[in-house]
Order: sequence, then structure tokens, then C-alpha cells
Amino acid sequence: MWRGLRAALGWLSRLGGGGVPPGAMEPAERAVVRCVPSEPKLSLQLVLPDGSARYMQRDQAEPLGRALARLATNAAKGRAKAGKKSKKPRAEDGEAGEAELPEVRLFSRDGRAVSEEVPNAAAWQDGAVLQVGAARYRVERNPPALTELRLPRSLLAGFPVCPKVSAEFAAPQHCLFRWYRERRPRGDGEGPAWEEEREPEGGERVFTPSNALVGLRLKLRCTPGDGARRFGAPREVESSGPVEAGPGVCTFDARHLYTRKVCGRGSVRAVSYNILADAYAQTEFSRTVLYPYCAPYALEVDYRQNLLKKELAGYNADLICLQEVDKSVFADSLAPALDAFGLEGLFKIKEKQHEGLATFYRRDKFSLLSRHDITFSEALLSEPLHAELRDRLGRYPAVRDKVLQRSSVLQVSVLQSETDPSKKLCVANTHLYWHPKGGNIRLIQIAVALSHIKYVACDLYPNIPLIFCGDFNSTPSSGTYGFINTGGIAEDHEDWASNGEEERCNMPLSHPFKLQSACGEPAYTNYVGGFYGCLDYVFIDQNALEVEQVIPLPSHEEVTTHQALPSVSHPSDHIALVCDLKWK
Repeated sequence: MWRGLRAALGWLSRLGGGGVPPGAMEPAERAVVRCVPSEPKLSLQLVLPDGSARYMQRDQAEPLGRALARLATNAAKGRAKAGKKSKKPRAEDGEAGEAELPEVRLFSRDGRAVSEEVPNAAAWQDGAVLQVGAARYRVERNPPALTELRLPRSLLAGFPVCPKVSAEFAAPQHCLFRWYRERRPRGDGEGPAWEEEREPEGGERVFTPSNALVGLRLKLRCTPGDGARRFGAPREVESSGPVEAGPGVCTFDARHLYTRKVCGRGSVRAVSYNILADAYAQTEFSRTVLYPYCAPYALEVDYRQNLLKKELAGYNADLICLQEVDKSVFADSLAPALDAFGLEGLFKIKEKQHEGLATFYRRDKFSLLSRHDITFSEALLSEPLHAELRDRLGRYPAVRDKVLQRSSVLQVSVLQSETDPSKKLCVANTHLYWHPKGGNIRLIQIAVALSHIKYVACDLYPNIPLIFCGDFNSTPSSGTYGFINTGGIAEDHEDWASNGEEERCNMPLSHPFKLQSACGEPAYTNYVGGFYGCLDYVFIDQNALEVEQVIPLPSHEEVTTHQALPSVSHPSDHIALVCDLKWK
């Protein structure tokens, strides 16, 4: 077939290096080419002169002539079908030969014909011109394109609406956004269904609906763009439901008065927050036993995400360490939302659960140098670093088995300052075993964590400062807190027998860091109907960092307005810790 069709493209060899014929018009149509080096084929999309849309996939290494020949055949078939529909006289099948194939040419940006021997990957360049018969197309190679555009299911007045924007050959910060409100019904039933938002936020990626929009749906029009100011085809998405009234004053509103601006270059604002996984909030046990005081709708993930995104955005943090992050919440809600506020997100899942840890860092302050995440049980079993602890634990098989059954993980990220490359940070994030009688398990977990962090912050990157955030499920009187704070724990500490004498596992532990709790020891960071206590901490390296300010926690009156947490005005059963740190 290739040899037979070459005659139809003979003008290529006759023209040689010739250019576009004089008087040729600027192309009005688009031929979109997608060519990714890691993929064997490229794709070509265009609308042929007969009005039929064509999508072709060709090998990237294939000579251009073959692709043009196939395109000529497709164009001829389309013209034949159009002729049949219009019932015009046509040649008999035997006469439909090479002469009926349209001329198909590809010209480079400077107007020269591209040789048919050039591989497809090199031939189809941005700005080239494709000619199919009398029709001319401008080639757009890898133009910005949206792959997903989605709005949250729940919209609340006064709370930011952060769309999920996924794009190829584009970046959300270069895209164009236009927001529209649903038009209120008029008596005559006329007028457009949507009207453009004229507020300053109407052209921003994140839109906060006012109370005036309660009862109305929203629409977003997004045009994908890239850093070269190329723009692709726009897409629109409408909200599934109307804007609803917000809850009024929230527990974090007063805290935002302290965090209106991002802190200066020499400072770092850190947040640690257990955000209550949807996997745990939506169980019957949670609704009836753990949180019976909380309105059922306030436990739903869409409602809580509205509050959470507003709370986190309002802290203007440089580092955010979250625990109990559902995999879908990270991918579909938090990562897109915080990306819009300049934060890059990293996720580490617990293998046996659908939730895990998330660490976010501000892109214009930090870049990621490396990640060193581990699962405690796997690290303890396999890494030489923990051989001594593994041998000690072998003497206590009941405790060892419990430790190995846990799916707890540790996130460790090494960041570098964008303004001063000599400044690096080791940021660790964890969520230790939860059981009230699991003090001995937590001691083993934190020993593994600190040994691993020592390897990263002392061996791989000597003497870089450490910020260690998390839900440690340990009160200030616990062995775990004392071990972190003092650097050691005695083999006869009472927490080694936290689950009774039959599971006692006596061993001394130590670590080299000099750590302090940046936010002190609050009365509580977790407040539910049956328990309150301080379980969450931001530990910092005292040798390199100091505390500038601690953002005050909500007052007891605010926390207990709706009896306990979570509530209609607070999205989690924990309270975020927020502090400003600076290098010494």
C-alpha cells in the first residue's frame, strides 16, 4: 500500500526543498499533535475538509511519508462518504484510484516542505503547516490540555472553592479562570442562565462565594496555559449543587488574625494537625459512640473539607504536616486546594489502611531534595540500621509481634531553602500507635523513627536542623514524650509494662538529638466526649532553631461551644498546632 500511495505524494519529491506556494493563506484550522518521548506513538487529531473528525496514532520512528499517505487515504474516504450522502455522481469503485487522493503536504515553520523520510517525531513540530487538499492546518504540538476539571461537591458561603485542575503540557498557575454564578430566575424566563462574576476573585483559581450566592450554583471556565503563554481548548464545569450557608464563626477564625501573612524569609511557619480520616469519622461507631454530640452532616467528608481547606489556607504556613489523611482526600481535595495557595504536597499511605501522612511545603521558600519514608515494621525487620534494636526485641516475641502487626509510617523529607541554599531542613511526620495501653509499642516505634532520622539528618546530610511533627498519641507524662525530650529512657520505665507484666520489654534507649516541644505542653490537642489530652507536638532542634511565636489555641469556650470536637465549626477531633520558627 505504501508503494502504491507514494505516487499520490510525488509532488514532495518534485518540490524537493520548495516552500509553500505563493499566495497561500494563513491556516485557519488546528491539527493537534501529541508526542511524548516516553511513548512509542504520537497522535494526530484534526477535522478533515468533509467535516469528519480524525484521530490517528503513528509510530514516532515511522517516516513522515507513511503518515501523510494514511491521512490522504482517510481524506479520500471521507470525501467519498460525503459524496454518497449528497447522492452526487461518483466514479465506479474500479476508477477510484490514486488520482482521487488529495495532495497532503507538511511544511516547516519557515515554509519549506518537510522531507517524507523524516521520522514523525521530528517532522510534526509546533507551528508547522499541514495541507490537505485546499485546507490548511496549523500544527500545535503538545498544546496545553485539561485532563480533569472538577468542583467540590459541597460549596459553603465564605469558604474557598478550590477546583481540581489536572492538565497536560500546562500548569494551573498559567491557566485562565472565569467564574460564573447561576442567574436567578426572572419573571419573563429570559436571559442567560449564567452571569460572569465581576468581583476581583472572579478571575482567580480559587473563588470564595459570598452570602449573596447562597442558593445558586457556580460554573467555572478554565483555559489551560503554559509558561510560554500558549493556550489550549477551554473546558467548563458546573457545580452539582448550590452554594449553602456557612456555619458562621469557626474555631480557627481568631487564630487567622495571627497568620494573615506568610512569615519572612528567615522564619518558618509550621503546622501539625491530625485532620480525622473520613475512614474513621463515617463509621456507625463514630456517629453513635465516639462523636454522638456532632451533627451527622458535620461528620461528612465534603462538609469537613470545606472547613479544613479554609483553616489550612488561613494559616499561610510554610510547612504543614498532616495525619489521618485519606488517600482520596489528598489526591482530590487537599493537594489541589493547597497547590492553589503555593504549597506542594507529599503523601505516604499506611499499607493496611486507606489513610496516611501528608507533608506540604511552600514552593517559593523550599525545594525538595530527597524523601526517606519508611514503614516502621518493615524497617525494623530488614534495615541493618535497626539490627541492635531488632535483636533486643527478639527476646520479647509477644511485643515484637505486636510491633510488626502495626502499619504505622514515618515521612521524612529533606528540604532546601530557595533563597539560601546553605539552609536545609529535615522535616519528619508520623502518627504513632493509638491504643491507651500501647506505650511500649510507641517506644519501639519512636526508637525506629529517631534512628532513621539520625541516619538522614546526621549521616546523609550532616547536622541539618530537624522539625519533627505528628500525633504521637503520648501525653507529656508518658515515656515516649520523655524519651524524645530528654534523649533517653531507662530500661525500668513503667511504660515498658504498659500492657501488663506479661508484655514487659525492658531495654534502655537513647538518641543524639536535643529536641523541645515548640508549642509547649497545652492542656489538650485532642478533645472528644470521653477524653481530652495533649497528644500532638512540633519538636524542633534546639541547637539550630528557636520559637518566634506560638499561635494561641482556641479557647476552652470555643472548643466546647458544641460540647466537644469535631463540630459544625471545627473539622477534626484534634486541634492544629501552629508556630513560627527561625534559624539561630
